[in-house]
Amino acid sequence: MSTSFTHGLNAAQREAVLYLDGPCLVLAGAGSGKTRVITQKIAYLLCDCGYPARNVLALTFTNKAAREMEDRVKRLVDPSIAKGLTISTFHSLGVKILREEAQHAGLKPQFSIFDSDDALAIIQDLLATTDRGRLRSVQQTISLWKNAMLDPDAAANIAATPSEIEAARVYRSYNATLAAYQAVDFDDLIAIPAQIFERSAEAREKWQKKVRYLLVDEYQDTNVCQYRLVQWLTGPRAMFTAVGDDDQAIYAWRGATIENLAKLTTDYPQIKLVKLEQNYRSSQSILAAANNVITKNPKLFEKKLWSEHGLGDAISVTAMASDEVEAENVAMKISAARFEKQASWKDFAILYRGNHQSRIVEQAMRNLHIPYTISGGQSFFDKAEVRDVLAYLRLIANEDDDPAFIRAATTPKRGIGQATLQTLGQYAGERQISLFEALFEQGIEPRLNARQLEPLRTFGEFISRIQYRAGRVESGQPVHAAEPAGVILDDLLSAIQYERYLYDILDEKPAQSRWQNVLELIGWLKRKAEADSMGLIDLVQHVALVTMLERGEEDEPDAVKLSTLHASKGLEYPHVYLLGVEEGLLPHMGRDDEDVDPSKAADALVSRIQEERRLMYVGITRAQRSLHLSWCQKRRRAREDLVREPSRFIEEMGLSATALQLQPDTMSPKNRLEMLKAMLNKKN
Repeated sequence: MSTSFTHGLNAAQREAVLYLDGPCLVLAGAGSGKTRVITQKIAYLLCDCGYPARNVLALTFTNKAAREMEDRVKRLVDPSIAKGLTISTFHSLGVKILREEAQHAGLKPQFSIFDSDDALAIIQDLLATTDRGRLRSVQQTISLWKNAMLDPDAAANIAATPSEIEAARVYRSYNATLAAYQAVDFDDLIAIPAQIFERSAEAREKWQKKVRYLLVDEYQDTNVCQYRLVQWLTGPRAMFTAVGDDDQAIYAWRGATIENLAKLTTDYPQIKLVKLEQNYRSSQSILAAANNVITKNPKLFEKKLWSEHGLGDAISVTAMASDEVEAENVAMKISAARFEKQASWKDFAILYRGNHQSRIVEQAMRNLHIPYTISGGQSFFDKAEVRDVLAYLRLIANEDDDPAFIRAATTPKRGIGQATLQTLGQYAGERQISLFEALFEQGIEPRLNARQLEPLRTFGEFISRIQYRAGRVESGQPVHAAEPAGVILDDLLSAIQYERYLYDILDEKPAQSRWQNVLELIGWLKRKAEADSMGLIDLVQHVALVTMLERGEEDEPDAVKLSTLHASKGLEYPHVYLLGVEEGLLPHMGRDDEDVDPSKAADALVSRIQEERRLMYVGITRAQRSLHLSWCQKRRRAREDLVREPSRFIEEMGLSATALQLQPDTMSPKNRLEMLKAMLNKKN
């Protein structure tokens, strides 16, 4: 038995790392060191057990988690031994499998991947509506069906409500459109590989030979499709370790199924079960509250977190007169606590149930000049108008970029419709070429009438002219010297008349705001091109890298973290302020949606409360040393004040009667400011 990779582990962690006699399920409570177990096990497999790195695969749900694991493995294992190791997200693995097995799915190896916005544009064309709520609802329903491995026929059979019936109708046409474009959506990256392995013994056995040992993080977040993919990859040998926590399953709304943890014990009766119950993060009072809340849920597996960190600060609960008072109060408390505890701003986190709660908190933070960062906000590069302009640039730099072609060819509208693009896509798929290349071939002419073909070729010639001006590269060599990027960018914007398009489709204020974003993008691109002497092609490749990197977290700045509860999972902070702990908000009761199958309504409500309770558990267990809860007696929503009650979860936490004798904070803003000044003066 090796000790080099188990040094410093507790008995349960050591057992999880060393077990290699078959499948292993590690139930890892919050803060129990699960990432350490996974990375130490990888090191043990590579260094002590002789597994070649190319045959070991670890799967996570986020790029951030994959990067963290990679960094930790690098510190444990010599780089030469770790060469070829794959630590990736499920979706990245799906891309890899699909590129290699494209022929099994009727795809060309250079198939396109449509992101959520690209896919939504197809659904919008099929539904012929601009109602964003309706479009998103159909998109999410189709996504859930794909995650559950239900094809359009199966979906049509189970669709019960009017919105499900509409989604089932769209699903068939949506899939046909993707196939015509030789494209897949985000859900297909897992669904199609699972289908390939189900149908093709050859593909299945090839990948089972590649993956001799599999480790899966956050197993409670897997959906039916991901579960099947893991089954196919591990095969009859079933050499895998699944790490998860049924108490932190908070993603049912996107298809994750907590039952996957229990299913492992029935599908693999010989599975080894290891429980990690020692928490290295939180004080005993915080863990006691978390344990008290979660015991109200039915248990898949019994476990109870414990800590050696001592009792710690008592949990505070404060009733507030309004959400405005709540925001001001938390900002002041953090400002004072930073002085009192000699802490950094980044030691504090403000958590809440929904993104809509952040606006008023941000205002309060700005008023007191408190630096903050916010999770889950929209990236500049994700804004529709920025993506529209970048689609043109992506296509100019790479004419094989089919999603960029579709977006640019149809925004602004120029007489190129869905039927034209489907025909072009089918032809391109048969010829195994890009949409851009297909539009210039003679073979497309019999399939499209002159009215359809003319705008296509006009658009293609326009892009070709810009490519020429940008110094198109052929056979690795530029055709001629490129014009300055700034000149081309101005001409491009003018030629597509994007400003006029915005004012045609939007009211003046939103059109103005979006046009400003476009000008900001173009200004930034011009400055970058000039500063680094870049031509347009190099510039576009740089932007592609920037937009990918922007989604990665750089070094955390010294700032208070504002985050939704969902986005906070996996993170920890010394001091946590949990806002809006009220009935109707946490637990969130969902929309008053009449489109619910009445026979399932009662079960759906019970299931929702259980998931909200797990979300509360996640929020509590983010805190290391102190936890502060607040709720509002009135909360403003859509210009009316709603009367609120404290959340049932406060009582379920088992807080003492004194903690529950809540007093509304009715101090005036002026008095609060004076109190804060007094606090600060006391510290100086």
